[in-house]
Amino acid sequence: MGDRMPRHKRLVRRIPLVIWLTAVWVLLWGKFDAGTLFFGVVVSLLVTLLFPVPMLRTGMVLRPLPAARLVAYLAWDLVISTVRVAWQAVSHRGDAKAGIVAATLNVDSDHLIAIVASGVSLAPGKFVLQIDRANRTCYVYALGLRPGEEDSVRREMRFLERLVVDAVGSTGQRELVRGGAE
Repeated sequence: MGDRMPRHKRLVRRIPLVIWLTAVWVLLWGKFDAGTLFFGVVVSLLVTLLFPVPMLRTGMVLRPLPAARLVAYLAWDLVISTVRVAWQAVSHRGDAKAGIVAATLNVDSDHLIAIVASGVSLAPGKFVLQIDRANRTCYVYALGLRPGEEDSVRREMRFLERLVVDAVGSTGQRELVRGGAE
């Protein structure tokens, strides 16, 4: 029992889930008023108490400023990628080039690799087709890729990896990524 967290700390750690479930409740009802909010909180509390979600130990620590940089980069990438895909559609009219690039990551964490892969796949024009977990390699499909541009995709992957690790990685992972072990 030495590893068990005190009850009040477990309850405090569930607050974000209660807030999220309450927001989903309000969105499902389609109106925001005191009654909907009240019953949303009641239902959320009942759900979290009756069906407790086990706490995952990921070793990740959220750093607000680097997390804001990550979100800003993803938003910017979303805009730029949308413009690139639109340009490909207009200028090449169905004859756009594309390619698949193998990009090796530095970190060896399932959670971080999944976040990086999701970040790449968020914007149009690129997505991770496959992850080779043993070799920490993501196979990235890139629209508009011309011969010789493979390294630019790899650089973008390493940059995104660094942003993700800065935002939620451990100190050791941050040192690994900043050291640039390839």
